Amino acid sequence: MAGLTCAVLTLSVASPPAAASTGADLPRFGDVQRALTELAESDLMVGAIGALYVDGRLVGKGSAGTRLLNGGGTIPADARYRIGSQTKQMVAAVVVQLVGEDRISLEDKLSDVLPDTADQDLVEPADQITIRQLLDHTSGIPDYFGALGENSLFDFTTHYPPAELVKRSRSPDRQQEPGETFSYSNTNYILLGMIIERPTGKPPADELDRRVFRPLHMNRTYLPTKPPEGIRGPHGHGYAPDSQGELRDVDRINASTLWAAGGVVSTARDISVFERAFIQGGLVPPELQDVLRGLVLGGGGGGGERPCAGKGLEITTVTGSAPGFRATTFTTSDGRVQFAVSTTLTKQDNAALSALSRAAAESVLCPGK
Repeated sequence: MAGLTCAVLTLSVASPPAAASTGADLPRFGDVQRALTELAESDLMVGAIGALYVDGRLVGKGSAGTRLLNGGGTIPADARYRIGSQTKQMVAAVVVQLVGEDRISLEDKLSDVLPDTADQDLVEPADQITIRQLLDHTSGIPDYFGALGENSLFDFTTHYPPAELVKRSRSPDRQQEPGETFSYSNTNYILLGMIIERPTGKPPADELDRRVFRPLHMNRTYLPTKPPEGIRGPHGHGYAPDSQGELRDVDRINASTLWAAGGVVSTARDISVFERAFIQGGLVPPELQDVLRGLVLGGGGGGGERPCAGKGLEITTVTGSAPGFRATTFTTSDGRVQFAVSTTLTKQDNAALSALSRAAAESVLCPGK
C-alpha cells in the first residue's frame, strides 16, 4: 500500500476520571520529557514531541530525538506536525454544523448531494449511501490509498483532484453493502470534503478555518491542499523505505492525496484545544453534540492504545498516521486533560508504535498506578 492515513478512536471504560482536575486535588502527572525521551529511544523513531494540557493550561512539554534522521538538532516542542486522520473529527464537525443549519441531512443520499458520483459512476451504489454512513464508515466504499500505486509515496508533485481519488476507489472490490458494518475507508472523508463544498461554495480548507480553527483560536493550524505544500516552520522529518529498502525523506508527502481524509497540520496546543471542544461541546449546537460524538467515536476501536485501563481513568485515543509519521492525542472522557504526541518515523510498524505510544501515555497520565 502506497500510503495509509488511519484514525483509531478507542474508549477505555473505567470509573469517572479523578485525574482531570485542578487546584488542591490536582493529581501527580508523570514527566512529559522523560516519557518522550524513552519513546524516542526506539529504532522506529527519528524524533518525538508532545505536551500535556489540563483545563487548557500547559502542564508539561518536551522534545526528544532529532529533527532529521542524521541530526539537524532537536524538534521545537511547539512545532507544527501532521495530525493524519485526526483531521476526520474536524471535517465531521463541519458536516454536522451544516446539518444543524439545515443545509444537508444525515440521511441525504450521496447521489443527491454529489450527482457526479452517480452520473460518472464514481461510487457504487451512490443512490443508497447516506451522509451518515460516510461519517461512521459504514458506506462500504473501498479505500483509494491502495490504488494510488507504489510510486505515489515519493511523488511530491502530481496533483490528485478529489474526484480522481474517489474514482481510484473503484479498483478494489467492494466487500459489503451500505450500512452493513464498520469498514474504515479514507474515501468516505474525501467525499465528505466534496460535500462541504456543495452548500458552502468553499473548499474544506476555508470552511475548517472559518468554522473550527478561527473560532477556537487554533492559529497555527491549517489544511494544505496542493503538492508539494508542506509543514511551515522548523519541524520533524519522517522517512520511509523505497523499493530498494533505502530510507527516503517523505516530509513533503503529497498533500492532495490526504486532503479532507487526513491532511491537517497542527500543534500539540491547537489539537488539545480542539479535542477539549470536541468532547465538552462548542463545535456544534447542543442538540447535535451527541450526534457528533456518536458518529465519530462509535466506529473506532482496534488500535490497541488503551492507556490507564483499569487504573481509574477513562481515556479517548485518537491517532492519525501515514508513512513517516504518527500523531496521537489522549483525552480524558470529560475533555479536561489532553496529552498530544507527534512522532516522526523510520518504519511504519503500527503494532509496535501503538504499544510504545500507550506506554508513554501511561507514564504521563497514570504514573505509578
